[in-house]
Amino acid sequence: MPWRWGRCGKTHQFIYYADTGWAVGAEESDFEGWAFPFPGVTLIEDFVTPAEEAEMVRLMDRDPWKLSQSGRRKQDYGPKVNFRKQKLKTAGFRGLPSFSREVVRRMGLYPVLEDFRPVEQCNLDYCPERGSAIDPHLDDSWLWGERLVSLNLLAPTVLSMSREAPGSLLLCLAPSGLPQAPAEGAPAPGRAVPCREVEVAVPLPRRALLVLTRAARHQWKHAIHRRHIGARRVSATFRELSAEFGPGGRQRELGQELLQTSLSFQGRPT
Repeated sequence: MPWRWGRCGKTHQFIYYADTGWAVGAEESDFEGWAFPFPGVTLIEDFVTPAEEAEMVRLMDRDPWKLSQSGRRKQDYGPKVNFRKQKLKTAGFRGLPSFSREVVRRMGLYPVLEDFRPVEQCNLDYCPERGSAIDPHLDDSWLWGERLVSLNLLAPTVLSMSREAPGSLLLCLAPSGLPQAPAEGAPAPGRAVPCREVEVAVPLPRRALLVLTRAARHQWKHAIHRRHIGARRVSATFRELSAEFGPGGRQRELGQELLQTSLSFQGRPT
């Protein structure tokens, strides 16, 4: 990928490797050759075919896109939500779009998503001409559940992850430039870096499906920088309900209503 990682100010760049689950210091950086485990990220490449990708975007483009923040355009399929007041309205919500039925079915074939039932889909349209980006943020956890799932369409990009927690991350030396767990009982040389000075770049190939869970979902903010939008890029992000809206939860009846509507796949952008 034609991305420049490098170091920006006091930010130290690490690259996430999906085949190992480790974040490794970028080449020619202060922490080249050092690494730490980065759990909670699953990347499924070629989740859809080129033909499926083209058809999904064609169907998205039949409906209007609304101008959003930071040069993005969006389409929402979900209830209207006021996160600050923790209130939502179901009026106008008719479910996910019909073209997502097969995508959701396919998700269930993977262990990490075998019981994933989304109640919301948000399509975002990025392009360099509008300077599209999205600032570092954590997704809500009052309404949305453990897994955040996003399908990356039309162009590769990079998800940049950062954490504002105090303290430091302990790094291990990555032998031969590749992260490997040290042998049991063997002393491992270590190095530390302040959490606030670390940014982990997660490369997202075209047509890949990204799943964020655990620390990657709840502790590390995610963003997409303008410099990582080189061509039109569309994402479809799917969210499930939190435990409060699930079986035994305080708002389980509302949650069941949302699920029934969502999985009817009769929706239009709200």
